Amino acid sequence: MNKKISDRDFLKTGSVALGAVALSNVTDAGKAFAAGQDKTQVFFTKDISVKGLLNIYSKINQGMTGKIGIKLHTGEPHGPNILPRDMVKALQQHIPNSNLVETNTLYKGKRYTTTDHRETIKINGWDFCPVDIMDEDGAVMIPVKGGKHFKEMSVGKHMLHYDSMVVLTHFKGHDMGGIGGSLKNIAIGCADGTIGKKMVHAATDNDDLESWLKGEPFQENMVESAKATIDHFGKRIVYINVLRNMSVDCDCAGIEASPVKARDLGILASTDILAVEQASIDMVYKLPEAELHDLKERIESRKGLRQLSYMKEMKMGNDQYELITL
Repeated sequence: MNKKISDRDFLKTGSVALGAVALSNVTDAGKAFAAGQDKTQVFFTKDISVKGLLNIYSKINQGMTGKIGIKLHTGEPHGPNILPRDMVKALQQHIPNSNLVETNTLYKGKRYTTTDHRETIKINGWDFCPVDIMDEDGAVMIPVKGGKHFKEMSVGKHMLHYDSMVVLTHFKGHDMGGIGGSLKNIAIGCADGTIGKKMVHAATDNDDLESWLKGEPFQENMVESAKATIDHFGKRIVYINVLRNMSVDCDCAGIEASPVKARDLGILASTDILAVEQASIDMVYKLPEAELHDLKERIESRKGLRQLSYMKEMKMGNDQYELITL
């Protein structure tokens, strides 16, 4: 018989559900814990609402300064699972000197060109504030420090206009990545559509998705792409994962997304990308089998957990965390 999830059970076992071990040396982006401690703070609320989102953001926003880009996956037209507009609007209006940021796609859908992308933004209700399509005016290379696949990554040129970034993510599955969390949101979402995304996917043809890189090599490429953005912002980047409407498919599937079988769990946030992704996976993996099965199959068949282990190898954060329930 399936056991129901309880806060007590998760608090006891959340950070070790996948056998995570602490890192001894992390980048600035991962230093979200005090000296001498071996756990990163990850905040959690069950309250998936404007109030819950603003509350959890207040726990991680101390480093946010200057012009702030809110990295949101805008989704294909009429996607049924995208984040609620009222929540995103309230957060954007709450953050001074902020706007939404995105990039165009590699595949030839309704966000492939800037013109089509802006129409999709309007259809999906994101036009309540300026949306900066960061590669509208081209791309720029930024370093990938310590990468084994890349020494630099091509990102939307406008990303350099921002001092800080809030990575606001609808956590779900993903057709190629397995996991569509904060890592994917910036790894693919900050890479420009013409060059960067092609690098990450090792794509020779925009439309021949079957020829694109898959499995662990693709996961490693995504991690290195994300590391370029994380290193660029340093301590001025934070991560929010909303565990709601978790289909096995990304919002890039639009109306074709598979039905949601998993219950809504809440919102997780941290200044450490590995910690928030690990906590999200640990929480999902505690779902009853009937709700977990499809998501787990999607994640593991795509070698999605390699995102976590390679982030650890790349010293991008701490996979041991203290879950703080609000």
